[in-house]
Parts: sequence; C-alpha cells; structure tokens
Amino acid sequence: MMVETVLSRSVRLICASGLALGMQSAVAQSTNEAPVHRVEITGSSIKRISAEGALPVQTLSKLQIEQSGATNVADLIATLPSMQGFTTSSMSVNGGGGGLQTASIHAIGEGYTLVLLNGRRLAPSTSGSTVNLASIPLAAVERVEILTDGANTLYGSDAIAGVVNFILKKNQTDAIVEASYSQPRSSGGTTSTAAISKGWGDLDKDGYNLLLSASHDESKAAYARDSAFSQSGVIPFYANGKAYSLYQLSSNSIPGTATVKYTKADGSTSSAAFSPNLFATGACNGANLFKVGNRCLYDYAATVENTPGLKRDSGFASLNVKLNESTNFFAEGLLSSFSNTAQYAAPAQPLGLPLSSPLYAKYIRPYLTRLGVPAGATVNSVTMNLRLVDAGGRADEYKTIARHLAFGFEGSYRNIDWRGAYTHSENKQTDTAAGGYMSLNMFDALVAAGKFDPFAPPGNSKDVLAPAVLHNEFSVTKSKIDMLQAGASTEVFKLPAGVAQLAVGADFTQQKYEEAPDAYSQGQNKQQPTFTDAIVGGSAGALPIDAKRNNWGAYGELLLPVLRNMDLTVSGRYDDFSAVSNSKNFDSDGNLIAPGKQGESASKATYKLALRWNPLESVLIRGSYGTGFKAPTMSNIVKPLVNGGSSQFHACPITSASDPRYKLCNPGSSEYGLLKGGNAAIGAGALRPEQSKQATLGVRFEPVSSVSLGFDWWDVKLRDQIQTLSEDLVFNNPAVYDSLLRTYFDPIQKQNVLVAALTPFNLASSHYQGIDWDHSYKSGTPWGKFNLQWTGTFMTKAEQTTPGSGLEKNIGRFNSYSEVTFRWISKLTASLNTGRFTHALTANYHSGYTDQVYNEDDSVVREVLADGSLGDYVPIKRQVSSYTTFDWQTKAQLSKSFTLTAGVKNLADINPPFTIRNAGGGNQSGYDGRYTDPLGRQFYLNGAFKF
Repeated sequence: MMVETVLSRSVRLICASGLALGMQSAVAQSTNEAPVHRVEITGSSIKRISAEGALPVQTLSKLQIEQSGATNVADLIATLPSMQGFTTSSMSVNGGGGGLQTASIHAIGEGYTLVLLNGRRLAPSTSGSTVNLASIPLAAVERVEILTDGANTLYGSDAIAGVVNFILKKNQTDAIVEASYSQPRSSGGTTSTAAISKGWGDLDKDGYNLLLSASHDESKAAYARDSAFSQSGVIPFYANGKAYSLYQLSSNSIPGTATVKYTKADGSTSSAAFSPNLFATGACNGANLFKVGNRCLYDYAATVENTPGLKRDSGFASLNVKLNESTNFFAEGLLSSFSNTAQYAAPAQPLGLPLSSPLYAKYIRPYLTRLGVPAGATVNSVTMNLRLVDAGGRADEYKTIARHLAFGFEGSYRNIDWRGAYTHSENKQTDTAAGGYMSLNMFDALVAAGKFDPFAPPGNSKDVLAPAVLHNEFSVTKSKIDMLQAGASTEVFKLPAGVAQLAVGADFTQQKYEEAPDAYSQGQNKQQPTFTDAIVGGSAGALPIDAKRNNWGAYGELLLPVLRNMDLTVSGRYDDFSAVSNSKNFDSDGNLIAPGKQGESASKATYKLALRWNPLESVLIRGSYGTGFKAPTMSNIVKPLVNGGSSQFHACPITSASDPRYKLCNPGSSEYGLLKGGNAAIGAGALRPEQSKQATLGVRFEPVSSVSLGFDWWDVKLRDQIQTLSEDLVFNNPAVYDSLLRTYFDPIQKQNVLVAALTPFNLASSHYQGIDWDHSYKSGTPWGKFNLQWTGTFMTKAEQTTPGSGLEKNIGRFNSYSEVTFRWISKLTASLNTGRFTHALTANYHSGYTDQVYNEDDSVVREVLADGSLGDYVPIKRQVSSYTTFDWQTKAQLSKSFTLTAGVKNLADINPPFTIRNAGGGNQSGYDGRYTDPLGRQFYLNGAFKF
C-alpha cells in the first residue's frame, strides 16, 4: 500500500530508470534540499523514504506511461518485460478469454499476481483473485508500482508472484482534457479515447480536495482477412530446407459435407465422406473453400477477428478532507462499463440425416456407387457436417460492469500513525449472444420443412435462418468483496544504528461469487427436465453457483536498523479462510441438494525477511526470503460437475460385465465424455492451500553519477499446486481412479453416458527462476538531455512436475498447456528532451521458441512436392523466430497548458513471426495474438489541455 505525501526531486531522479534505488538515501540526506517525507511503498506497511526499499519495486511514472503509447491499462502492462502468461483481448476470439485482460508476473500465472487499486483489493473477475484490468481507466492512473516479489505477509493469499498497484490521481486542482486517436495500417483496429478530469481545493491549503474524472475509449475490431499473414488457414512456408503448407481446414463446411457409414455384404463396416455439391457441379461453390479429395473443406481462420471490438466508459471520484491537524478522511469511487465483442467463424454443426429424408434421396443416394459403396451394402447412417454461414459469424458480447467504493480515516496520535478503511467492490459480467448462435429446435424445423437446404451454396438463406438466431444472455457472473482494514505503525525502540519501527494490522474480507447460466447454456438436466433445445455452435451442461466465504488475517512488520548502512525487515502474517457456503449445492449426479458448507476451512502463517545493505554510498545490495500461499478458489471447491467435452480415444475402463457402467462402454478405442468441476471433499481429500517459497537477491550501483545499473535475481518454488488429473492417467488406471468413472446424463445426446470426472487435487509442483535488469544512462548534450533506459527479464527456469506427466521444462517452447515462456524479453528506450520537445525511440524484443510440434496423424501440416502440389500430412518441428519492433514518439509542450504527442508503433511495420500453432488463445491462424500485435504500423496522436 502506498499513501504518498511528498516525493522529492532526488527520489524522482532515483526512480528515473523505473526502479527505486535504495543506495541514494544517504545522498538525499547530504544535500541542502527540503527533508524527504516518508511514504508507504507497495509491499510494505512501514513508511519510509521511497529510495530505501529492500524490495524490487518498479515504478511507472506518468511520463513513462505516456511514452509507452498504450491506450488502456492492459496494453500498458503488456509492455513490461517482467509480464508473461496473461490473458489478452484476442484470446476471446473463440479462445476462452471470456472478455478478460489480466496481469501475470514472470509467467507464474494471473492467479498468483495480485492487482490493487490505491493499495486496496478489487473485486476479481473469477471466484479467486484474478482482476480484469479492463475495468481500470488508464486516464485516471497517475502511476503504477510493480512489486516483483511475493507479498503474502502483507496482502494475504495470491500475492506469490508479486503485486501490481495502480495509483490514481489525487489532489489535482486543474481541469485536464485529453483525447487520442490511433490508426493502424488497415481500417480495422482504430482506437479513440477522450477523458476529462477536474479537481477542487488543495488539501494542504484548503483542507480538502475533490477530484472527478470521466473517460471513454473505443477500439474497432480488426479482421484476419485484412492482413496477409493471417488471412487464411492455408499458408505455405519453409522449414528445415523443405517446403510445407499449413492446412488448418474444417470438414464442417457449406455447402455441407456428408459422411456415409455402411455395412458390406460380408458384415464388415466402412465409411466414406464427400461434398454432394462438389459431385454435382465439379467445383467448390462458396467463399473460403478448398478442395481436398472428395470434399470442399472450410477455411474458418479467414473469417475470424484478429482483435475484438472494445468499448469502455468509466468515471472516478475521490474526496480527501483534513478533519484536523492529525486526522484525514478519504473516499474514492470507480464505476466502469467495459465490453469486448469477439466474433469468430459461423456455427459448425454435425447433424444426423434420416435415411427417409428427401435430402438423402436427392444428395446421397445418387452418389453411393461413385463413393465406392458396393452393391448390396446397407447404409447405416449419414452425418451432415455444416457451416451455417448465412446465420452470421458467432459473436459474444462480454460485458463487465465494475463498481468500487472505498472510504476511511487516517491520522496520527502521539507517535503512532493509524488508518482504517472499508472497501466494497463488485463485478457483474454477462455473456450475450451477439450473432451466429442458433436454436437447434428451430433449425431442425427449418430443415425438416424444406426451407433450408444444407447442401446448397450460401448467400440465399439469411432471411430463412434469421428467426433461429439467438440473442440470449447466456450467462451472468457476479463477484463481490467487502473488506475492513485497520493498521498502525510507530517507532518502538532505539538501536545503536537507529530507531526500530513496527507496523501491525488486521483485515476481514467476505467474498461472494455467483454464476447464473441461462436455459440454453444448461441444456436438459434434472433442474429443467422438459427443456429439449440446444445451442447450434455452442455448448450445454452448465449449472449455477452461489457461494461465499470469509477470510480474516493479521500481520506485523518490524524494521530493524542493524547498522547505519544496513536494515533488516522481519514480517509475518496469519490468515484464516472459512469453508465455502454454497446455496446452489449439487451432488455428482446433478441433483440440487440442501445448501451447506463445502470443502474445509484453512489457515496459514507466512513470514518474510528482507535485507538492505549499502556497503558504499553508490552501491546497494538487497535480498529477501519468504513463504507464501494461495487458498483454493471457491470454484475449485464448489463448481458442479458439468459437461467438459469429449476425451481422446481410450479403451473402455470398465471391464466387468456385472458393473452397471459396463453397458455404457463403446466398442474398441473410442471417445468418452469428460466432466469438469470442483472438489468439495472434506477430510483427507479436501483441497489445501498451495504453498510457496520466494527469494530475491539484487544489486544496484552507480559507477558514475550518469550511470545506474541494477540486477535482481528471483526464485519462486510452488508445491501442492491445485490441478486436475490428466484423462490419460484416469483411463489408464481405472482401479485407482474408479470413483472418477461415472454415469452422466448428457443433455445433447439425451441419454446416459460413461464419463471421467476430472476434479482438482493438490498435485503439482513448480519452479520459476530468472533475472530482471534495469540500467539507465543520462547525459547533457548540446541538443538537450539524453536518457537511455534498458529493462528486461531473463528466465532461467519455468518447470512443472505433475503425476503421470513428470517434469516439463517450459522455457522457449510451445508446451503441453499450449503456452510459451520466453527466455528473453527486453525493452530499450532512448529519449532526448530539448525543453519544448521530447523525442523517444523504443526497441521491444521477444526471443524465439520451438513451435507446436505435430505428427502426421494431427493432419495440420502438408508437404509441398517438387511440382508444387500438396503431398501427405507430415510430422514437423520448427522454430518461431524472435520478434523485435521499434516505436517512435515526439511530445511537444506547445504552451504551459497544451501538450501534443505524436507517435508511431511498430515503426518498421514488422509482421508477427509465423507459427503453425492451432491451440492456445484465440482462433487466429499464422501467428499468435497472445504474444504479438497483428495491427502492424500504427500512427497515433494525443492531445492534453490543462486549464
């Protein structure tokens, strides 16, 4: 937490490289400047000169925020080299992002990075602690503090990887109007922002300050078809000296394809697939189609968005009142409405075609001989694979309305500084069908009535399908926290080297979480047994959640001046989490049962030691060691077992004919259903908090006054990580995991099926390690003040061990979780301040990595033969190249009240590096939108007027 009073010029200079350098405290005291007041820094509750910190805290000033060219908080966080593994907006394009934009320090995970607003928690977007950064307006942010070290002893659960603290504007008296516009090389992806803020009263002079701020920003969607590197799922490329082609196509096509299954006279079975329209006309009739054998396959990647449409409206207000010389009152409120509208390919739907249907007689029977179905064979079934283009691309509008209110008092009594605060924060998230999704019953009726021909070319059925298109609010998710905090700090006793300081505090938090899926998202279940419809292009099987739990914690922090140039900080915390209360309590068969407690209560004590040592005036050595923990999220515990899709191919794990589940076995190797949910067990099988150990060791030194160099080594070990068992482990060890093999009524198939229930356990352990660096050089020149800043992260370890999978090393490769951990990320900025103008050139770098690896059975990459034709699907292993872009910015101070900034992102218009991946976030092809920017060169103009 940080409550700043005065930040002197010397401290600002120390923070010029983006990191507070503790070595300067003695220098500041040796000057004739005004005394430097003590403040609270993120990661500590003891007020101190901000340059004294023993923890690696990176500070992004308002100037650095502007130099980034970012138009929103998520884009700003993405520019930091220490950030990896976060959710981006592009992942919502059929990738499971759900409209979220998050932060993740050192690739450890967004659930281990705590996000604060003015030092206080925000309502998470989930049942854990993950905050949607889209709810925070960038226009209201004064600076950002990033602690790249664990902070459980102060903030409690979830701060294992570190803390991101957004400090909003305060004590402003001017009116400031800001506006910006950004234009990429194509028409899509344009961004515009507008903001106004006004303050009244100076807290020191008038005894109060009221600040109001409002902003609006909007980004248009950018489409894959508008960029050469992403406009198709069929992309030729070279690797290892050979020619290949990425061939990501779908058999769900339009005109529809058909698969005929038949039994020969000798009793053997076979199947054949074809496109009836191709057989009838000799061509593929429609957009985005490729002829492959007897079928026209659909290029779905050509129809998706590269970036979704974003829109945000927000307002912020703060009030600070000096009640008397020793007591202040503060209050702040934030209201934000954010929407992420993500559109991807039109609905894909396999449907059975009755042999009595006129469509069978028209499109299937005439071609049986051509397909190779022998005379005398019996046709068993026909499946249509459709792509309903005339219904429109599937689109979800993910909307988040965030409300955040905090107020409290702070002051001093004798030599004790004290504070108390109350925070109420809540999110309401909705997922609304914005196009493409259809009612299965209505669609079936259109086909049965002959109004829609699934084997005809698209373009003539938009009006026919329109009545079947859904506009439902598929789900509503609510997340709330109410938090009471109290704390105090004081000098306690004198040591030969100085005065020891003590801070103590306590907090109480109640967290609530609700999920309310609509009837379509639930499908037919025991709560709505008469509901028979389903979503074409969607899923079913969801169940509601209504859960809450309480948490209280107490902490203490003692700062000991061991020597005049050495401080030791000892801190500890105790937390207690209650069991989860669940009002929507379901048994494993989906029956609603009485509300009650689920899981176990949990308590945990953590500690931390931090040392700061200045062996020389120009050298700082600092280090820390501590423990941390992460409580199970409420969803980890109470989420009902719901449809989790299909498994890979497995032999039936039930082998005894007397077992009632045996009749649900499929012959041979087959797909089975998966259930996914929480683990509500009590006793020995209950989920426990994850545990961690963190260590840091850093050095900062100034060989000369113009050069500042710094390195921070960090190490994080996690054990008892909560993870689900792999399906392979469950199916291959049925005797051990018999209780997880269950009977489930599938709402789509409308019958009982055999499934594996994959619930979470404390299974995994992880180890992350690396080095952060920050260097700066500043010098006066005949043209102005020159400054060079270089920050970066080098990962030395990112590995995880899980049962059945063993050790997996994740650096520099597309791993089994469809993620990449980069070995190197760095950012180098050179700036020149001439007085009226400030020019800045920034180089951004990500190292290369091993791409997703395929076998020939994956049917993704084809060999290109010498004559240019396509050969068979082949196995391949290749490297994704490194990614470097350059940004330019010029800021002009045209008058005391007017500033104009112009810039170019991706100055050289560098395309994202090519990748053949087809998993992970987003449905885009040819590049990975999680790690690169598909918008190419972007010109932007920002203006700010103060009056």
